[in-house]
Amino acid sequence: MIVRILKAIVENVILLYSVSIYSIYFILAILSAIELRKKYFMGKVANYDAILSSPFAPSISVVAPAYNESLTIVENVKALLALYYPNFEIVVINDGSKDDTLEKVIAAFDLEMAPYVVDYKIQCAEIRGVYKSKKKSFNNLTIIDKVNGGKADALNAGINISKGDYFISIDVDSIIDPYALQKLVKPFMEETDRRIIATGGVIRIANSCVIKDGQLIEINVPDKFLPRCQVIEYNRAFLMGRLAWSRMDGLLLISGALGLFDKEIVINCGGYFPKTVGEDMELVVRMRKYMTDKREKYGVVYIPDPLCWTEAPTSYKILGRQRNRWTRGTIDTLFMHWNIFFNPKYGFMGVISHPFWVFFEWLAPIVEFGGFIYFILIAILGQPNWPFFFVLLFFMYFFSISFSTYAILYDHLTFHRYKKRRMIAKLVLTAWLEPFFFHPFIVYWALSGNFDYFIRKKSGWGQMTRGGFEIKKA
Repeated sequence: MIVRILKAIVENVILLYSVSIYSIYFILAILSAIELRKKYFMGKVANYDAILSSPFAPSISVVAPAYNESLTIVENVKALLALYYPNFEIVVINDGSKDDTLEKVIAAFDLEMAPYVVDYKIQCAEIRGVYKSKKKSFNNLTIIDKVNGGKADALNAGINISKGDYFISIDVDSIIDPYALQKLVKPFMEETDRRIIATGGVIRIANSCVIKDGQLIEINVPDKFLPRCQVIEYNRAFLMGRLAWSRMDGLLLISGALGLFDKEIVINCGGYFPKTVGEDMELVVRMRKYMTDKREKYGVVYIPDPLCWTEAPTSYKILGRQRNRWTRGTIDTLFMHWNIFFNPKYGFMGVISHPFWVFFEWLAPIVEFGGFIYFILIAILGQPNWPFFFVLLFFMYFFSISFSTYAILYDHLTFHRYKKRRMIAKLVLTAWLEPFFFHPFIVYWALSGNFDYFIRKKSGWGQMTRGGFEIKKA
């Protein structure tokens, strides 16, 4: 009798949790579609070129940490120099690389060490030297050489050196759309009743694309299965998730690969926190708390345009390290700012956003794994509820592929980045396979991230080996 009661309670909890999470994702998808359609039509009539000639265009510093990026550093710096914006500088931080990253960039851009007094507005590891080019064509390029301190510490060093009113943090191995600065800065310039503190854009997968001189020439669907799954995953996360949170003013995360920030607010908040591996999410949450505590109207805006293309891991080993780190970073941020949890003082962020991340981002893999273990135990004990199991399994699978297909098709109808029908067909087929050959690993890596955080007390990034873009050269 007791077993039956416990069994009924567990199954009802699993059912309620499943219905809740899928209902929320459905609502987010609808809100994202509405916002995406609105942004799309606004973007078609927006005159971004007016920013190029505007005397009010603010100065922007592009801050890019680099650690052992010898394979792609020169090409990527060239791409950054080709950005279309009237008043910007490039600040690349060599974070104690062990390879010849610094030597390659010095040779390629004819750099020499410049006399420089560093104002350490934000604490960071020792800056060993600041390099400027002898050529006037590269006068907006600055290279910093510093003692290794991690990505967050490198970003803080770049902020200390930067001269812009705003700064954009990027991964130096990423390929940025030439018009990215114009699109990211637009919300800062047009808002009058509130202060925009950060904007972010869509991140896309560059694997198998055609790249020449750091520029994206031709967009292709990745040849390998693992990067294709990440294309679908990114579509769901960026277009069907973050856009909705931005609309509701509940966005907690601006991707570390591409984000534009109000430098004054970042400095007042103390810069990036170097003792977490989720420095991008933690900074946004801390900035939002700061503005709320100051009782100032503010906004964090998300741009749906694909503004950044990056290399996706092609091996399960490297991808696992990345997702393990993402999990630990999420947990760290949620716990560091636990006073937000269901705190009406922080508005939508406190009442909805933070609890959502707790229940449906952090705990979702744990609940899913717990449900799997439960059904195994029930089957062993000879009391399985097979109709309930198969109905729930079918519902989860059907919702997963429907959600993924919806994201793929809506992205195609809006931006039409993948020109050939076979590319869309390949992505849709991958969406049908993903729940079996990709999602179980995501759950496993999330669980390992929890284990490493709570049991092993792991705090480092883990080695993220890059082979250079797995791309097709023009």
